[in-house]
Amino acid sequence: MPLPPLADILDEYELLDPEERYRLLIDLGRKLEPMPDALKTDATKVRGCSASVWVYPAAQDGGRLHFLADSNAAITKGIVALVLSAVQGKPAAEIAAMDVARALEPFALAKHLS
Repeated sequence: MPLPPLADILDEYELLDPEERYRLLIDLGRKLEPMPDALKTDATKVRGCSASVWVYPAAQDGGRLHFLADSNAAITKGIVALVLSAVQGKPAAEIAAMDVARALEPFALAKHLS
């Protein structure tokens, strides 16, 4: 099941109290396409995260990127799913030019998460 667009997630997120927002993030993480264990290597591991996070990009037709990702922490996995909702299936150049942090600002994640 593909992830919903970031704008749709935000519409739902804004209606929820903090505890329900955690549940939404966890549910989003469950919607991530499974990442094979063979791809969870040192090369795909994201540095600087307190939880383990792996991201594997693959090129698709037309220069678009498809990402597989996983985390060993449920809420972190949900945040990864938010990021993927913003970039999944877009051309590499568009992703490189995108300010992902700005796209996620409306979620105020730093306010709700430590």
